[in-house]
Amino acid sequence: MYFKKKTTINLRGQLTDLSSPLVMGILNITPDSFYDGGKYTTSDRIISRVEQILQQGGDMVDLGAYSSRPGAVDISCEEEWARLASALGIIRTHFPDVVISVDTFRAEIAKKGVENFEVDMINDISGGLLDPDMFSTVGKLNVPYILMHMKGNPRNMQEAPTYEDVVKEVSLYFSTQVEKLRQEGVTDIILDPGFGFGKTISHNYQLLNRMEEFDLHELPLLIGISRKSMIYKLLGGTAADSLNGTSVLNTMALERGANILRVHDVKEAKECINLVAQLHK
Repeated sequence: MYFKKKTTINLRGQLTDLSSPLVMGILNITPDSFYDGGKYTTSDRIISRVEQILQQGGDMVDLGAYSSRPGAVDISCEEEWARLASALGIIRTHFPDVVISVDTFRAEIAKKGVENFEVDMINDISGGLLDPDMFSTVGKLNVPYILMHMKGNPRNMQEAPTYEDVVKEVSLYFSTQVEKLRQEGVTDIILDPGFGFGKTISHNYQLLNRMEEFDLHELPLLIGISRKSMIYKLLGGTAADSLNGTSVLNTMALERGANILRVHDVKEAKECINLVAQLHK
């Protein structure tokens, strides 16, 4: 069966084409993220990181102030906003035109980000399950929304997750949540299968191998595999050793229809996109 996937999103009143995949560069301003925690906590380092993302060809910046690594410590809404507001102020002063996605599951944070700093997109690891106001808030804000699948929450998601068929269950979840989003007037929806969020290594590779099954939703796909444990727990080493594995899996994801790659290493992701594009010319 053939599905015609949507390949545009509305950013700032302009249609952005996702048929040629884009790169979302990660900027974590948390002290405890799994790979780069504590690295970007000063103004100079934040500016340097955004410059690096843009110079290496990144299309957008994903800013996160709440660590979602397995077992992460919960922080208050006030602390999350204090971190974000400071970083958003720095970024908007030095890079007023950069496309910013904010990684949050809290509707209040989403609202403040869009209204105070013209945040362009909301990236919700919980797919609306951790804050019942998120969908209606995004509908009112009229910004694109990244709907991710997670089983549980960051503190317990890796405690023996089980599925009868992980791809079918994630797909059913997408169907349910997309319908709720549309009822709230959200029109620009991007799907993220949530690699590493309540999945075993086997679950992650089943999702990657069968990615094309998500085409039935006819929505763009964001893939976040960058330096995750599904790589280094198989190959050995740590997240720091996982750039080559990330590039391999990103290439496989592009071959299966990825529209956005969310990565720590922008240059290498762009190279994957350019090589795959050349292959299909």
